[in-house]
Amino acid sequence: MEKTKLFSIGFFRDFQDKENFFEKLTSDKDTLRQVGNQYLLLNVCSFLYGIVMGSYNGFRQAISSGIKVPLLFSLALLVCFPAFFIIQHVLGSRLGFWQMFKVILSGFVMVTLVMVSFAPIVIFFLITGDNYSFLKLLHVAIFALSGFFGMKTILDALRFSCEKKQVYPKVGVVVFRFWILILAFVGMQLAWNLRPFIGSKGLPFELFRKREGNFYLAVIQAAGDIVKSEGKKTNNK
Repeated sequence: MEKTKLFSIGFFRDFQDKENFFEKLTSDKDTLRQVGNQYLLLNVCSFLYGIVMGSYNGFRQAISSGIKVPLLFSLALLVCFPAFFIIQHVLGSRLGFWQMFKVILSGFVMVTLVMVSFAPIVIFFLITGDNYSFLKLLHVAIFALSGFFGMKTILDALRFSCEKKQVYPKVGVVVFRFWILILAFVGMQLAWNLRPFIGSKGLPFELFRKREGNFYLAVIQAAGDIVKSEGKKTNNK
């Protein structure tokens, strides 16, 4: 844990000097060590956030979610990265496999760092409230906001490679925006197949649930449940 703390502090310290940070990402020096450090940080941060997610429904759910959130990110990376790498090279990118992997991985690390920074807020709502639907929407919002910062990190790194180092094509930056949409859909589908992450207190513990419904309907239903709950409170008053 101490090493991970040092990695996270170093990550943010490097990120403050963006040009130096992006230079390290696109360099072919000390590549495997950087990849190992980033991947370790990604897994530790996502594990901690998963623990917080699952703690709503007890110890078993907390451990289960602590394992499944890192798995979610690893699978999303495994599924989406190969196509992105090949397309970028077809378009004229001169970034090598590990250089490109470091760039994409840095965005994933930023996602998990932002997520884990929201853990105290999640814990606050776990202690002061017990609304399952609200917690679901809260986690969706945190994933979305964290994803924004993560993808911006990657986009800035690609722009640096394009404008400053001239090893990346401008059209690749445009294509990356479309890749973000693909990544989002893949991530949501993976999350739906790996659920539950929070776990309803009214149901027994399950490692996985049956394949029924979809992510979008679940979000709409959660929002509807909150509206109904508030309506009942108003009527009771």
